[in-house]
Amino acid sequence: MAITAQQVNELRKKTGIGMMECKKALVEADGNEEEAIKILRKKGLAVAEKKAGRVAAEGVVDIMKSEDGLTTAVLEVNSETDFVAKNATFKAFVRDILATILKNKPANLEALLECKMEGSDLTVEQVRKDKVFSIGENITIRRFQIIEGVTGSYIHNAGAIAVVAKFDTDLTPSPAFDEFAKNICMQIAAMNASYVCRECVPAAALENEKEILLAQISNDEALAKKPDAVKQKMVEGRINKFYQTACLVDQAYVKDDAITVGKYIENTAKELGGSIKVDSFIKLERGEGIEKKEEDFAAEIDKLVKGQ
Repeated sequence: MAITAQQVNELRKKTGIGMMECKKALVEADGNEEEAIKILRKKGLAVAEKKAGRVAAEGVVDIMKSEDGLTTAVLEVNSETDFVAKNATFKAFVRDILATILKNKPANLEALLECKMEGSDLTVEQVRKDKVFSIGENITIRRFQIIEGVTGSYIHNAGAIAVVAKFDTDLTPSPAFDEFAKNICMQIAAMNASYVCRECVPAAALENEKEILLAQISNDEALAKKPDAVKQKMVEGRINKFYQTACLVDQAYVKDDAITVGKYIENTAKELGGSIKVDSFIKLERGEGIEKKEEDFAAEIDKLVKGQ
């Protein structure tokens, strides 16, 4: 199939790799972007995980806990401009939605929009429409999740990233445990773990990574002639590096890189006199995957000057 310049440009923005390599990969992948990224990785090219192809929309992600601390809601609400996102009225609107979620525990976004907004006789959707009218730009309630149990949370950069981690523990709430839980959430925010532990990695994802690593070795002139058994051992060695990046407990702890996160958890449990295990975590990034319209300000000014 014919590969368009736009397809090549989008892949270039997402990967940070040159235009020609991107075009070759798209041709080989018959236009499939995900397969093209896989092909680029197999060639050993350093694919950037987040480039301009994933431009963040404005708005906030926010977190609220129930009074007993055992139910946590995390929410993303988007606006068109950063100016509105920083507005006190907008922030209060987001907090009211979170309170509504905790009270009603809606099953999905559609159910949430139909709930009566906390402190109002109107539905969440009716209040949203009122805000759109009064503020003068579009506001979207994009997604939310509810987590039951003992959790820690962290919000980065005034609502750019929100992390909630759930723990299995026999410890009672304390300032020391809260600090530990926040540190774990900060780790997740900073280091982008995909899984809690090695056992949590899906078999298909692991096989896909092994396939990519084997292709990288086979495409390396210095390693290509190695026996298959040697190549497989090399793959297993490199998989350990994958675990150290993708799995939370295998990562180096950001506040003390001499130990892993798993060791930090173990040390904290011993200090506090109980057991602690990370059950799961959720990370929401404001505007993740949403494309913002790219404005050509020079062209706009030129139009104004020419009276178009």
